[in-house]
Amino acid sequence: MARHFLALHDYTKEELDSLLALAADLKAKQKQGIPHRLLDGKTVALIFEKASTRTRVSFEVGVFQLGGHGLFIPPGTSQMGRGEPIKDTARVMARYCDGIMIRTYGQEIVEEFARYSDVAVINGLTDLFHPCQIMADLQTVIERKGGYGGRKFAWVGDGNNMANTWIEAAAILGFDLALAYPVGYEPDAAVLNWAQAKAPGRITLTTDPRLAVKDADVLNTDVWASMGQESEQNVREQAFAGYCLDDSLVQLARPDCIVMHCLPAHRGEEISDSVIEGRNSVVWDEAENRLHIQKAIMATLIR
Repeated sequence: MARHFLALHDYTKEELDSLLALAADLKAKQKQGIPHRLLDGKTVALIFEKASTRTRVSFEVGVFQLGGHGLFIPPGTSQMGRGEPIKDTARVMARYCDGIMIRTYGQEIVEEFARYSDVAVINGLTDLFHPCQIMADLQTVIERKGGYGGRKFAWVGDGNNMANTWIEAAAILGFDLALAYPVGYEPDAAVLNWAQAKAPGRITLTTDPRLAVKDADVLNTDVWASMGQESEQNVREQAFAGYCLDDSLVQLARPDCIVMHCLPAHRGEEISDSVIEGRNSVVWDEAENRLHIQKAIMATLIR
């Protein structure tokens, strides 16, 4: 059976480090103009049930640079969008394509798809996890800080799919992570319990963003209302008052800290314009690295 990329907890530290090393190698080859057609003649289905900019472009460009063909399937254009059972779509798509990426809502969708697929399935985003993004973030940390070991990571904002995946990364890779979020917006309890059992003491929880960012090497945030939560925008703005990653919070971190955001950003809400455009921001490197880490994942899993 094919191996999939659905969540970080399916991988060991050594396996994740291997993917990060391959991503760095593929990035260097691209910058030097060295061909790396590791998916020559392969076709990868790119299924989108959620809108996207970075995920679509980075996967399509990545498949092309690897010598393959990316087949973009937008929302509502497949029979899955009209109620065909996931297991039926999965079995058929696996007969046509060499790999499948899905960007959707429930984690159970990608898990069922993978259960019935004979080719690798990659999680491009679900409401529970965003593993490709966190791997791109880690690649950025390695480039800018020389490695993730011994660094303090801080998350400020909603306990969403990004926060959940950072929690998994901290437990697997062994770095310290402090999360600050308002009461009622906690990360997934099962994810948190798993991580705390696997790596006791690595994860700190607080409702005070100042405590989370204190002396941190890496600062990270995301929108307060993710896709599908737009109706909660006004309520969330009130709940997250004081959680904007602005200059006053950044000044509490290490002077050479880096600031990340997975984008798109609501400037003036979860992050200030001055911070995202400031000297500590690595947001654009982070966005670029989606391309390179996803190429590494596809090149490793797709046969």
